[in-house]
Amino acid sequence: MKIALLSPIAWRTPPRNYGPWELVVSLLAEGLVKRGLEVTLFATGDSITQAKLASVCPAPYEENKDIDPKVWEALHIAHLFEEADKFDIIHNNYDFLPLVFSRLVDTPVVTTIHGFSSSQIIPVYREYNDSNYYVSISNADRSQDLNYIKTIYHGIDLNQFKFYDKAGDYLLFFGRIHPDKGAAEAVEISQRSGIKLIIAGIIQDQNYFNTRVAPFIDGENIIYFGVANPVQRDQLMGNALALLHPINFHEPFGLSVVEAMACGTPVIAFNKGSMPEVIDQGKSGFLVKDVEEACSVLPQLWSLDRSYCRYWAESRFSWDRMIDDYIQVYQEILLRH
Repeated sequence: MKIALLSPIAWRTPPRNYGPWELVVSLLAEGLVKRGLEVTLFATGDSITQAKLASVCPAPYEENKDIDPKVWEALHIAHLFEEADKFDIIHNNYDFLPLVFSRLVDTPVVTTIHGFSSSQIIPVYREYNDSNYYVSISNADRSQDLNYIKTIYHGIDLNQFKFYDKAGDYLLFFGRIHPDKGAAEAVEISQRSGIKLIIAGIIQDQNYFNTRVAPFIDGENIIYFGVANPVQRDQLMGNALALLHPINFHEPFGLSVVEAMACGTPVIAFNKGSMPEVIDQGKSGFLVKDVEEACSVLPQLWSLDRSYCRYWAESRFSWDRMIDDYIQVYQEILLRH
């Protein structure tokens, strides 16, 4: 089976630090190669993979502001579709734009929908609904306007996450600093509870950071770590008392939630989007409705079994399980063609 994997070019595949879509594509590429599939990864030229690498964009546009994203996005997507006849399956992980090329080729296209940036992009998915295959990353993130071949939860490489059996003395916010992710709410939970907070992630909304987060950073009770690399991520998550995920949007999946649990660290999340599918309520963390309820469950963290958090991540969100699911989808698509 010959698979073409289309990865975003905002970041390297795999990302050096931030880049959740690129991370998932990297895990998928390496897992499929291990299973003996012939995989071509369409990604940035500096990407690292055991698959065959195909690239026209030399480096991620988020790391080189001289690169015009629209120009290189067009060249990147066109590069794959001009070679479509070389593959049995095209697996699109680049949002909606590649769909407009899909009727121009005979190779079937499956698209993992990593989330809807807004409802305004749904008309594109709807237009190509009957000629494409869609995979959702959670049941909560499905549009009623679309048909799906399967829901496939993201898997993580559990070898990258050490199990920490003892809880630390701080709360962790790990994610992009943007109103959607709730860094300000994490600060409020910390202040109300008197428990130290470490914030790690890229600043995606500078004004939000300047007005809602930065004024409270004192380097002692509330600390901004910056962007963490994979080794630092493991240490920050594993040594935390809990990960705070006080989201203000419909979370499609939440990789950091699974990564924290893989380290043995429970999660306190606002009950939105996919969170009930990702967290085992009262066992691997707590689903809460607001800051007040988040503070009320903090005393219960010490009674949670951190080894169960690890077990929960292993049993539901493993790399192998994700690869199994995608291979089954590929086989089903080929049977239909």
